Amino acid sequence: MASTKVRPKEVNYLNKSFQGFKKDLIEYAKTYFPNSYADFNEASPGMMFIEMASYVGDVLSFYIDEQFRESLLAYAEEKKTVFDIAQSYGYQPTLSTPSTATVDFFQTVPAQGSGNNIGPNYDYGYRIRPGSLVGSDDFGKTFKLVDEVNFQVSGALDPTEVSIYEKNDDNEPTKFLLKKQGRVVSGEITTETFAFTDAIAYNKIKLSQKPVLEIISCTDSEGNKWYQVESLAQDLIFDDVANTADFDETLSTGTDTTPYILKTIRTKNRFKKKITADGDTILMFGSGTAAGEDEEVIPNPTNVGTSFTNTNYLNTNSALDPANFLTTAVYGKAPSNTTLTIEYSYGGGAEDNIPVGSISTVKGLITEINSSGLTGALVNESLQSISVVNPVPATGGRGEETLNEVKENTKQYFQAQQRAVTKEDYITRIYNMPPKYGNISKVHIAQDDQLNQASLNVPDQLITLETVMEYGDGTGIPVNSLLPEREPNPLAMNFYTLGYDNNKKLTNVNRATKENIKTYLGPYRMMTDAINIKDAFIINIGIKFDIFVKREYNKEEIILKCVEKVKQYFDIDKWQINQPIILADVAYEISLVEGVNNIVPPVQNNPEESLIIVENKFDTSKGYAGNIYNIAESIRKGVLYPSLDPSIFEVRFPDIDIQGRVVGDY
Repeated sequence: MASTKVRPKEVNYLNKSFQGFKKDLIEYAKTYFPNSYADFNEASPGMMFIEMASYVGDVLSFYIDEQFRESLLAYAEEKKTVFDIAQSYGYQPTLSTPSTATVDFFQTVPAQGSGNNIGPNYDYGYRIRPGSLVGSDDFGKTFKLVDEVNFQVSGALDPTEVSIYEKNDDNEPTKFLLKKQGRVVSGEITTETFAFTDAIAYNKIKLSQKPVLEIISCTDSEGNKWYQVESLAQDLIFDDVANTADFDETLSTGTDTTPYILKTIRTKNRFKKKITADGDTILMFGSGTAAGEDEEVIPNPTNVGTSFTNTNYLNTNSALDPANFLTTAVYGKAPSNTTLTIEYSYGGGAEDNIPVGSISTVKGLITEINSSGLTGALVNESLQSISVVNPVPATGGRGEETLNEVKENTKQYFQAQQRAVTKEDYITRIYNMPPKYGNISKVHIAQDDQLNQASLNVPDQLITLETVMEYGDGTGIPVNSLLPEREPNPLAMNFYTLGYDNNKKLTNVNRATKENIKTYLGPYRMMTDAINIKDAFIINIGIKFDIFVKREYNKEEIILKCVEKVKQYFDIDKWQINQPIILADVAYEISLVEGVNNIVPPVQNNPEESLIIVENKFDTSKGYAGNIYNIAESIRKGVLYPSLDPSIFEVRFPDIDIQGRVVGDY
């Protein structure tokens, strides 16, 4: 008996529209069922079934396309999808941005001394701690202090304005008014409590207020602190301790500029925050539900596979379920039999941008003072005198990010991956370190072997550029010769740093700050990068110039304006380590002063007839850094180059180090 070979049916998988499905179904019926069905009239029952099948195919195709499109961040349109993808990449969308302002804090203190030596008694000054609350009664807004306001100290970076507040009958001051500035950020503060019984892996809680700006603190019933992390797998977090002798005697010598020591701690008490498309804030805790310590449940031959349904443990082809081990606290601990108290701020938005003078209410101060040896009544009077006002409007508040902003910020965040890769990444990270961990004003980065390579590749005359240190015996030793004799590490980076003193003069940073830099950069640096924190060299200089003044102008007034121009040019905030001085630029700035006819080379000590004379200032007894530098040998084609050793030029005392002279008029 002959067998009949069945021809395979051809199916078109390219159609995605209703009309395409309908057309192909009709052709399919005509091709494979010509004798079974031939009525393709629009009103026939068969065409009804064909159109219904086409309708189902069209709907399914739409949702398949929609799901695929929503899985791509660049094309997603659903808010929930965009939020979920963004947070899976580590970026949290901003629901609201708080307003910020710089406010003036005032406090009165009693006078001390007699005669011409009467001044404020700073012992009665209070330290107003971060977290203190001020606000506006007119607008119903609350602002939180970000940085400490310390009335006990005053310096160039943290100045205190002093004025006479009260006098006695002899016209002598009896009370002074102190004014300092502090930075505040808007947001209503609230506290919620959540009770937990049995431990539940990856337990979640939802905060009632929205939008949440910041989780301020989270503590349990036993007083243990819980830390917010970006991922539950992150077990190392930053914390700080007061820089006192009890913590470290050697580091505590720098407590004036480095009040806190940054440290990393390993903790199981952690949680992460998630933002929903509805604006809610969800806190998720870890998976650790075991009663004992981690060491008791770390995977080992006694517990691996204990949840397997079969008993053939020798079957190495079986896939191991990681959930077997998630009762450990490797992803954090799940809270149990405790109550968590969560303090957070919420609100923000454009309505928090309030005008000048509206922040005038003290709502809750966190103060600190050493009252030992002080008069109790005066201590209380000083506390009651604290007041606040904002001299500038509060600005920066805005609403929720748009979906396009979330997408773009997510892409930028994901590409950065929170890693410092380039030199600019490291420099930005260091400048971003909170001031309480140290004062860093200048940073320069060079590879450990860069100086050695530079000394081999530069022209011979540049090797003569020397920076020498002045020692007690008066001998000068080139800085390059002070570098340690060792093999350079091409994977190590030298961070040359400088800070400001209380008079805003450049100085070396203390050891405590250097240790904080190393700790702060730890989570961001590449595994292969080694970091050396070193001091850059300060080259103090003086400037001299001569000018001719137009006859119709006052000579004294013009020379003062020229000196002021040079001061602005050498403003230390504008200068970086290893930045050369272009002498023609200095002369050009002077020539811009109205009334200057022309600049002429000074006659004395100017064999090269330069328009601008630069002198090295190194006498330590006069307050200079003490570094001797051969300036004459370091000028090439009108440019004064710094040393091969990372260094910076500084006009330390502009009032005496910048000297101008009028030699005539036209």
